[in-house]
Amino acid sequence: MQMAGLGYSEEQIELLDVATTFCRDKSPIDKVRKLMDSDLGYDAEVWAEMAALGWTAIAIPEAYSGVGLTLAEVVPVVEQMGRHLMASPFTASTLAAQALIAGGTEAQKAEWLPKIAEGTVATLALYEAHGDWDLTNITATARSDGGKLHLSGEKLFSLWAESAECIIVSVMLDGKPALLLLTGAQVAGRLRREAIIDETKRSFALSLDGLEVEKSALLEVGIAAQTLAHIELAATLLQSAEMCGGSQSVIDYTISYLQTRKQFGKIIGEYQALKHPTVDAYVDYEKARSHLYSAANSFGDQGMGEIAVRMAKAAADGVYSFAADRAIQFHGGFGFTHDCDAGLHRRAAIFQASQFGDAAWQRAKLSHLLLG
Repeated sequence: MQMAGLGYSEEQIELLDVATTFCRDKSPIDKVRKLMDSDLGYDAEVWAEMAALGWTAIAIPEAYSGVGLTLAEVVPVVEQMGRHLMASPFTASTLAAQALIAGGTEAQKAEWLPKIAEGTVATLALYEAHGDWDLTNITATARSDGGKLHLSGEKLFSLWAESAECIIVSVMLDGKPALLLLTGAQVAGRLRREAIIDETKRSFALSLDGLEVEKSALLEVGIAAQTLAHIELAATLLQSAEMCGGSQSVIDYTISYLQTRKQFGKIIGEYQALKHPTVDAYVDYEKARSHLYSAANSFGDQGMGEIAVRMAKAAADGVYSFAADRAIQFHGGFGFTHDCDAGLHRRAAIFQASQFGDAAWQRAKLSHLLLG
């Protein structure tokens, strides 16, 4: 109950306790490396267990067969996944559900939210070749023709899309942003696996050229920009959680090495050149984690909620990159090899920074929010 005094809810404490044990047991590092070389990229049986635990339903309203909690309760789960480099479509599915909650039609919510709550994989397809983090900068298009929409363009970095039955796609329709719900059957044969720096994830490009769908695939018309803004903040929050978990893991990994490796007759952790940066990393991690749970508990609050989320991502990006860099450096030549786990974290940190805005981009956003 010590955590409650620090501002954690009872639900967060319970979920953190369960997730800590589950992710540690289900995602040991040797299994992480094995899944990196697999076709699917994650353990389907473990995914089914996560659904059975109710994790996939946490932030889905009770009216749609969900648990009825919020993203604040999702954060401790994602944090522990990041700590153990757990490969799963959990975050992607959670964000797709958020898109439907914020901007889906009632029919889409009624059909898909219960499925996602039960463990159906869903994802987003929002990014394009220009690489702009502004989600309303869209070049993919939809052209209306009677009751049909004719699509064109290509989306990139759609995580776990090959496993997804529901994909939320952004397009321009009549000069304005719009969101579509595509099914796995509709995108069959249109996915191309991408080589990304974080090998614990699966990313796909989606070709929309020549695809024709019913107009009923559209999410609520006229609110796509607001829905995209919600998705961006939700994704930024969950990325912060994953990066905080990864930071804790790589710091622990480094400390373990500093306490056992000897050089010149001394444990290398006794040298200030190694000790002080490690302490700096740990202090920054604690700061980032405080930012994370502040953002989680204020998510959705007008004004301050967005500020807290962007502060959390900026802090988490900074410490994860720094801690992973120091881990590689302190391991010497071994640190630069594929066998050193520090490299997995550095790759994860780089990829997370590349999605939904890195620390510098978040600070630029904060400057406008705070200074006008």
